[in-house]
Amino acid sequence: MAHASEPAPEKVRLDKWLWAARFFKTRTLAKDAIAGGKVRFNGERPKPGRLVEVGTQLTIRQGWSEKTVLVLKLAENRGPAPVARQLYEETADSAKNREDEAWLRHQLQAAQMPPPRRPTKKQRRQIHRFKDVRE
Repeated sequence: MAHASEPAPEKVRLDKWLWAARFFKTRTLAKDAIAGGKVRFNGERPKPGRLVEVGTQLTIRQGWSEKTVLVLKLAENRGPAPVARQLYEETADSAKNREDEAWLRHQLQAAQMPPPRRPTKKQRRQIHRFKDVRE
C-alpha cells in the first residue's frame, strides 16, 4: 500500500488493482479473467489497462460466486489481507445473492443421490446367491 510519504495514486490499472485487492494471486490471472469477461467495470466489459477510480463499481465472477464491489481506495502494491479488504466494499445485494446461491447449491447437493459404487464382497455374494436361486 502507499507509504506515509507517498501520495495515494489517483488512477490505477484494473488488473493491478484486482491483484492489490487480493481478488487474484497474480496480475496475469487478473488479466486473463478480465480478458475472459469475468470482470465488469460499471456494467461494461473492460480491458486490463482500464484505469480504476474511487467509486467505480466492479462485478467479479470467481468460481460459483459473483461479487459486486465498490472501489473505496486505490493501491498499486499488494499488502496484507486486512489492508486489502479496506480497498473495496461489497454491496448488500451482492452479499445476499451469494449467500442465497450458496444455500441453494447446498440444498441441491444434499438432495442428490449418492454416487453409484461397486458392490462390496458381501453384496456380490448376495447377488450371486440371488441369481443362483432364480436359475
